[in-house]
Amino acid sequence: MQPPVMTFMLENSWVIAAVPFFSFLLVGLFIRPYSDKWAGLVATSALFISMLASYLLAWDYLQISGAAPQVLVPWSVEWLQFIPKISVHMGVLIDPISVMMMTVVTTVSFLVHVYSIGYMHGENGYGRYFTYLNLFTFSMLGLVSSTNIFQMYVFWELVGVSSFLLIGFYYKKPAAVAAAKKAFIVTRFADLGFLIGILILAGTSQTIYFTSLSQPEVVSQLNEFGVLNLALLLIFMGAAGKSAMFPLHIWLPDAMEGPTPVSALIHAATMVVAGVYLVARMFPLYSQATYALEVVAFVGLFTSAFAAIIACTQDDIKRVLAFSTLSQLGYMMFSLGIATLREPLGYTASMFHLYNHAFFKALLFLGAGAVIHAVHTNNIWEMGGLRKKMPITHITFLIAVLAISGIWPFSGFFSKDEILVASLHGHPIHFIGGLIVAGITAFYMSRIYFLTFLGNSRTEASSHAHEASPVMLFSLVVLAAFSCVTGFIPFSHYVSIGQPLEHSRINLLVAISGTLMALIGIFSSWIIYGSSSGSAKRSDVIARRLGAIYSLIKNKFYFDEIYQFVTHKIIFKFIASPIAWFDRKVVDGGVNLSGWSARKVGEGFLSMQTGQLQTYGVWFVIGTIVTFFLFWATVG
Repeated sequence: MQPPVMTFMLENSWVIAAVPFFSFLLVGLFIRPYSDKWAGLVATSALFISMLASYLLAWDYLQISGAAPQVLVPWSVEWLQFIPKISVHMGVLIDPISVMMMTVVTTVSFLVHVYSIGYMHGENGYGRYFTYLNLFTFSMLGLVSSTNIFQMYVFWELVGVSSFLLIGFYYKKPAAVAAAKKAFIVTRFADLGFLIGILILAGTSQTIYFTSLSQPEVVSQLNEFGVLNLALLLIFMGAAGKSAMFPLHIWLPDAMEGPTPVSALIHAATMVVAGVYLVARMFPLYSQATYALEVVAFVGLFTSAFAAIIACTQDDIKRVLAFSTLSQLGYMMFSLGIATLREPLGYTASMFHLYNHAFFKALLFLGAGAVIHAVHTNNIWEMGGLRKKMPITHITFLIAVLAISGIWPFSGFFSKDEILVASLHGHPIHFIGGLIVAGITAFYMSRIYFLTFLGNSRTEASSHAHEASPVMLFSLVVLAAFSCVTGFIPFSHYVSIGQPLEHSRINLLVAISGTLMALIGIFSSWIIYGSSSGSAKRSDVIARRLGAIYSLIKNKFYFDEIYQFVTHKIIFKFIASPIAWFDRKVVDGGVNLSGWSARKVGEGFLSMQTGQLQTYGVWFVIGTIVTFFLFWATVG
């Protein structure tokens, strides 16, 4: 087989990540201190260049890939020696999912940059904000194009740093600082498992490169040492932390304290999808580790249902969207968990849903940002009647709601149905669970729409709301267009494992049942929340009738309180405090004792240094006598 002809864009694919990195340096060091306006323009222009380059790369790759997907490493440079016999290279891996992710990341990030020009206008730290956005985008692009798992880990941690900076952007606001620390600490615990998993894989297989880790001999070697499932479970721990899978989900709702465009970027195309991408990248290994794959499927399904139920009771529009992200990520995870190399539809369906979700979830967050910008509140009960006051925001937000609810012909319908089709044969629990979650998703998303845009204004601010600025509306309209058309892309043909799949036709059983569940969810939401005058009353009646159950769900099953109790009352009190006492009394005490002893010995010798000849004579005589007796005792 002849090697593919390398085009200019393939050979220079490193430019896609390099442009936002150099923009980060340029804006952060030279432009930001002098001009906020130019900081935003330069940062946004850099993402526009990177986006165009990713489209050219995708076009060139599709032209040369032929009938079967190609795996290319057009650029690679040695960086360091990881462990003996393993050298770590920094490079670019080109294959279907990396190309797909580069186009998604650059497109969503560019639109978020454009939107932010209007949304962040007049904010303190405007230039700093765009500097961080460039760094965040560079980190994610480096992650998705990594040739080996150690390079991915480096960018994985850089994504964590970037999210910390952006979540805590309003650093004078205590809630934002607490949210940034919470996200950073929770994901650090998860990343420890990821790192240990990397060490086990590298130490056993003597390779860290994705193209080598999928080889049968490597899988056999890992199975021979009995570490395959263990290593992949530890790696999944890192993926679960980044994608906020249960029980490491607690950081994501609080991450809403950052600016709304940041939430769009985190939820749609960067941090939280990194965990799903990691499992997909390592799927050739996961497919050989039955136990680890079952854990992925179970955690994904449970998280999907768990987060969807909580979303039904939240009143903060951004928190509802945050829990919807958790639920949709769970969908992607359980789809990966039910896939195999022989039946890879779950794999392609997961990647298809990740692709579609990026656009309609970014649209939901940016639409929510436009609403918040207009009414100055996040509470959906303080909105209402915005359909006529914000017509473009209304129609684009409605498109996103229909897409995530799985209504034809919007994008979410196609990828959600492919996940359900993948689970239909041999995975009845996942199929039924997926159907139920689809209905719940339509319910809580319709709830947001009805309370925000329909009915009458409930507050003075919402009665005087106005449409967003043109620069913000541009991003909303483009994302709405994507949410309408991406479902028709023959995705399974381009993003597959090994030989491409034929684009699956619509399964009528799944399409009808899934749409029916979504319509039931929308209709149920309309009965409760569709009328502006009676929605609050009906909601209160439901809350009273459910009683403790409703309170339990609204308080997110008290997981924040549980973690607070475990950390403060158990870990800090019975583990951290004794360790601190040992460190203070034993370790520091030992160091202090050595210093005290040396000082006392020095003081003793100081008394011998008097400068008087008589004193030295006495010590000389005493020393001579002592030496004589020691010599006599030894000889005797």
